[in-house]
Order: sequence, then C-alpha cells, then structure tokens
Amino acid sequence: MSVQEYLEKHLLSRKIEEAVNAAVRAKAPDPVLFIAGHMRRAAPAVITRVQARQILDGHGAPAVEVELHTNKAVHRASAAGAGAPEGAAADSAGDSGRRKILARSVADAVRVINDKVSEALVGMDPQQQAQIDQAIMDLDKARHKAELGANAMLAVSIAACKAGAAEKEVPLYKHIADLVGKSATTLPVPAITVINGGKHAGNGLPIQEIMILPVGAKNYEEAMQMGSETYHHLKDIILEKYGAESCNIGDHGGFAPNISSISEGLDLVIAAIERAGYNGRIKLAIDVAATDFCFGKKYDLEFKSTKKSGQNFKTADDMIEIYSQLCSEYPLVSIEQPFDKDDWEHSKKLTTLELCQVAGDDLLMSDPERIKRAVNEYTCNALVLKVNQVGTVTEAIEVVKQAKDAHWGVMVSHRSGDTEDSFIADLAVGAAAGQIKAGAPCRGECLTKYNQLLRIEEELGCEGVYAGENWRTASAS
Repeated sequence: MSVQEYLEKHLLSRKIEEAVNAAVRAKAPDPVLFIAGHMRRAAPAVITRVQARQILDGHGAPAVEVELHTNKAVHRASAAGAGAPEGAAADSAGDSGRRKILARSVADAVRVINDKVSEALVGMDPQQQAQIDQAIMDLDKARHKAELGANAMLAVSIAACKAGAAEKEVPLYKHIADLVGKSATTLPVPAITVINGGKHAGNGLPIQEIMILPVGAKNYEEAMQMGSETYHHLKDIILEKYGAESCNIGDHGGFAPNISSISEGLDLVIAAIERAGYNGRIKLAIDVAATDFCFGKKYDLEFKSTKKSGQNFKTADDMIEIYSQLCSEYPLVSIEQPFDKDDWEHSKKLTTLELCQVAGDDLLMSDPERIKRAVNEYTCNALVLKVNQVGTVTEAIEVVKQAKDAHWGVMVSHRSGDTEDSFIADLAVGAAAGQIKAGAPCRGECLTKYNQLLRIEEELGCEGVYAGENWRTASAS
C-alpha cells in the first residue's frame, strides 16, 4: 500500500484537520505537541507483539515477566509462580532440584508466550479484556492450566489490562471497575503480616501468619501508619523478650521469634498494639495453613519440632475448640485455612459457629466449582483470591462476583515469593474487595502493593472511601 493509499484509507487528512481545529479551540500553548497527542489518540491501539522473559521473584526463584507491545506503548506485568513444583520427581529432587524443575517450567512458558500467545493476540484491541483472556485460555485446555501455567497466562492478561487502561486514559483500578461493571472507590483494609510461622519461618510456631487489620483507621494512609508503627513496636518487644536473634523475618516479612504457641504470638502482637496506642482500633487475623501440618486426620502442632512432646497432636474437633478459645480471648476476626484443604466437614462446623470470618484458601483454590460448593454447603464465608491460581483477569473478576453474590468477604492476596508487580492493589480497589493481604510493611514485593494503594487513595481524594469497619461487606456502588 502506497503512502497516498494509506492516507486515503484512514482519512488522515480529515483527522489532521480535526486535530488542528481542536488545538485552536483549546488555545494550546504548544500546538505541535497538542496535535501530536491528538493524532496519537485518534489511532486505535492494537497489540503488535507479546514478549516474555524469565525474572526472579521475591524468593529468588524463576518467574514470568511479560511485555505487551501495542502500536502506541509497551506494558509490563509479572506474576508469582504457583509455588514448588509437584510430583514424585519434585518430591525427591531437593531444593536445588525443585528450583531447576521450576526454571524449566518457566522457560517452557516463556517459549509458548513468545510464539503461540503472541501470534494469537496480535491485532487485538487491548480494551477487549474478555476477548483477549478467552484467546489465552483457548491455548491451554489442560486441567488447571497445566500446559501454559496459570501464572504465565496471568502475566499476559495483566499486561493487556494495563494496556487497556492506558488506551482509555484512565487509572488501572478504574479500568478494572469498568470491567466489573460498577464504579468503585473503596480502599481495602490491609491484613498486614507481623509474625510468620509454619513453613514460612524457622521457628516452632505451627501456623503460617499472624496479621493485624487496622479497621479503626480513618483512611488507608492512617491504616498503613498504624500497621507500620505496630510492626516496629513488635520488633522492640521481641528484642527485649527474646534477644536480637529472634528479630529475623520469615517469607512474608513477619518476625519469626522462637515461639511455638499461637497464644504467645498473639500476646506479643497485642502488647505491640497497646504500646503503639491503637488498642481497640486494630483487629487480629491468622492464616493457619493447616494443610501443611495435617497428617491423616490429625493436626501436629509440633510438626517442626525435633523434640515432640506427643501432647500436641490434635483432632479437627480439638482444633475447633482451640479456635473458639482464641476468638473468645483475643480480637480475632479472621481465620484463614483452619483445616486441611479437603476437610469440608470441619470447615463448615467452624463457619456455622459464626465466631469470625472463615477464609478458604487451599479449600477453594480460587476455583469457581469449589467456591460454588462452599457457598451451597456454607463451608466458609470468605474467599482468599490468589489471581495466579485463576489464570486471567476476567476469571478473577468472575470469582469475586461469585463470592460477593454469596455475601462473602473477599481478601485479595499476594503469593509467597511474589514479584514487584502491584496489580493486586488496583484489583482490590477496582473490585471493591474490602481486604488485601500483601505481607509485612517490609520487603519490596510487599511494599509495592501497599504503596500503590497510598497513591490510589491520594488520586481519589475525597471520593475515596476506606473500608474500615465494613471490611467484610465492602461493595462497589
């Protein structure tokens, strides 16, 4: 096609005239820049290429990063890996072997994205998120997206979402709210990790995390200030009580003092809250990650100890008694994954007691079918949304709607060893989730999410509403 034919096909003469007239009407101080910007917006964006590479996540493990090119700009996204590879080969490989298996998996995903995915998306409009995500899903028909990998699919989907927001010239959270079909300005309550245990720390604490929720803050900025101050007071208390060696941190940035009792950990956090002056304004939450210490039908609270007393091997009913006592003694408002991933019976028993929010993580796996079952059986009352378990932005939005329709709480969550991509911060606002879990006020991959929410709140100004006491019932208007 000649230049003349191209100009005639795309009516560029008329568009240039319109741009000049617009510059005159706007009394543009620099007409050339104004006209250039006007012409750039006049041309529709299309995807021209998708390029992937291997990067390192917060654990130094391989992860996928994607650059989605349009005829106007380049948009980058990354997604945390789904965790350690599974299977007999992985189980017997050791840490270095598992890392190599994961690296090969990421390398395979990079090749597929650079070849098949890029080819499938070229020419598509980045504003058409559902169509893009469907095209990605059509390339991986395997169960649980095992062929391409949910994290690789998600990186492409997020990059496309960022490109769509840029083409509309709106913030990412606003674009996500449009995809949800509502107008959302709700800032989530951060579930801030302060103590790590379980498989995420080298101490004797069986549960994975103790978190604080600053529900009494007047806005998100104050919530982060309250959380950060409490975190640092906690460090001082641990230093005073256990010594400097106990101030090391776990995988999510929480402190990992050498404790083995859940109550002892909660007592430390309560002391830190009181010392910070926020008594009554901060609630507690725990992520039990009980699947990690479930053996048969019992739970070994000393699973990390080399000197077992034999007194801490609990039945599921015993665990319910423990949780009930904790809820009565502490301002504990949320328990995540209190039982094994397939123990629907006892999760339902605990939920029906209505002691607190019971959040399904391994139980649900952000899977629509498992969520549907949990809703019908009242097995839990909150979703822990890990977007790389889902695979695409469109599917993530659908499971949020599914949870919201059931009047559940929704906690948008990072992954262990996350990347520095801050997408879930925009997702939490755009989907009016009300809760976000991104680790401690420490470590770059955690802070990038919390800091993005500070920017969003500043941008929203008086329109922004902090979920606060409505952290479980936040909704989009």
